[in-house]
Amino acid sequence: MSAADPVTTEIIHYGLEAAADQMRQTLVRTAFSAAIYDVLDFGAALYDRDIRLLAQAKSMPGFLGTLGFAAAAMVERAGGAETLREGDVLFSTYGYDIGSHAPDAVVLVPGFFEGELIGYAVIKAHQADIGAKEPYCTDSTDIFQEGVIFPGVRLYSAGERNEDIYRTVLANSRLPQAFAGDLAAQIGSANVGLREVGRLLRRYGRDRFTAAVDSLFGRGEQQVRDFLATIPDGTYRASGAMDDNGVETDPVPISVTVEVRGSDICIDLTDCADQQRGPVNSPRASTEGGMRLAVLTLAGVRGAVNDGCFRPITVRTRPGSVLDPLPPAPIFLYHWSWPVAMDLVHRALADAVPDAVPAASGGDMCGVSMWGFDARGALWTNAAPHGIGMGASARGDMTTPLIFMPSSGFRPPSVESQELGGHLLVERLGLAPDSGGAGRYRGGLGVDGVYRTKDPQFLVIMAERTRTRPWGLHGGAPARANSVRLRLPDGTEQSVGKASGLPVPPGTVIEAASGGGGGFGPAAERDRAAVHRDLREGYVTPEAARRDYPQVFDEREER
Repeated sequence: MSAADPVTTEIIHYGLEAAADQMRQTLVRTAFSAAIYDVLDFGAALYDRDIRLLAQAKSMPGFLGTLGFAAAAMVERAGGAETLREGDVLFSTYGYDIGSHAPDAVVLVPGFFEGELIGYAVIKAHQADIGAKEPYCTDSTDIFQEGVIFPGVRLYSAGERNEDIYRTVLANSRLPQAFAGDLAAQIGSANVGLREVGRLLRRYGRDRFTAAVDSLFGRGEQQVRDFLATIPDGTYRASGAMDDNGVETDPVPISVTVEVRGSDICIDLTDCADQQRGPVNSPRASTEGGMRLAVLTLAGVRGAVNDGCFRPITVRTRPGSVLDPLPPAPIFLYHWSWPVAMDLVHRALADAVPDAVPAASGGDMCGVSMWGFDARGALWTNAAPHGIGMGASARGDMTTPLIFMPSSGFRPPSVESQELGGHLLVERLGLAPDSGGAGRYRGGLGVDGVYRTKDPQFLVIMAERTRTRPWGLHGGAPARANSVRLRLPDGTEQSVGKASGLPVPPGTVIEAASGGGGGFGPAAERDRAAVHRDLREGYVTPEAARRDYPQVFDEREER
């Protein structure tokens, strides 16, 4: 750690956090698309000139893990940092640079202070449409089907917009007006963040600012090392699988090996399936960001995460594998493979640090999207992601469904916004009794959502972990897995895992059942009062309670 004044360091620390939060608030207030202003499907962060994370907005953790990789790739493609000028704006949709599918468009704005480059504001936000074969793809077989590629191009040069590139960007979207508004919101938000960093520099000067940042990096590193030092040295392993790759029906095996030595950790992902024909491949940037997230969620870092937190973490991958694919392998569902590896990291460490690791969650949003064309021929889109049950832990039960960890910064859209366009009726949305795993501490509940289409439309089903039940730990029971079922007006029913552009008529009923969380500890050790509380609240049914916790019922209650 550098010798920085602690009071000044704290002021700069919270000043950077406030700057990142202003980026977030500006984006929410100015974006056109509900995916950004309502669902919060974006990430925003500030970096120094060496692309070290200074502060991140509270939004999508899965995005924030990749923004540094995106920034490094975009600056390199632009010709290097020395070519950047004040007023430049770089733009990228190239998945192997930004670490995600093309709709997660990235805007980078370099920041200058007294004529010198001092850092970058980077914002990734999910655009409603960027010219993919469909608005959302679960069956693409190469990256060229997944959206138009802009590989770190200069959208603005010294404050002047490149009209040829701008017109090309909008011409390749089915929703150009929304795209234009969202893009402007991203650029404006980035400039807000850089403005606030400039205020800190003017107030404290470059030397004091740099010393404070170095101190913050050291603090972040030490917090993670303190946690890692509590894990016994050793090698820990866990294996699992994805349901399929979206194109073929075979499971996709994923294995992790976690090596802990002192206060350093290495996550080895080389023993995973080869890259897939379907779009579940995760670019190296997202995979590494996800493994960082796996460690940091256990470490319990106080305050904002910064670049120092990443220093004790090493990630090892195999090029050409599902977690480090090579172009032009499809990656649209990248956000479905590395979270499996993240959960397996936790499972591998569960016995080594039982007080830190919870049982498994539902592991997926059990998502359903809808799209179609209105009477004017304009595209409309809708989405229904779901909260899932979180796994119980040594600290107690889990109750309220939450969005799964990699996407935990965003929220499901409101029922009102889903019904607003007149294309969908939400018939039921509520907690699913008995969906959590039994145990000394009960796993959280999943959600039952029932939707009815009101006109002809196309569905995108994105349900993963339908074949693997969320595991319990230390004697806890597994929970309900995810599932999606369709009931057509003619009485036909079918279960669907992944599907794109599935045409359905009006009156089709979509039943989404998101997974619960696993239980923790033997069910025989559950407190009697807790079981009866669950019955009163409707979290478990009488039948399930008697089956899982027979020890709490006496003969009189049985009669």
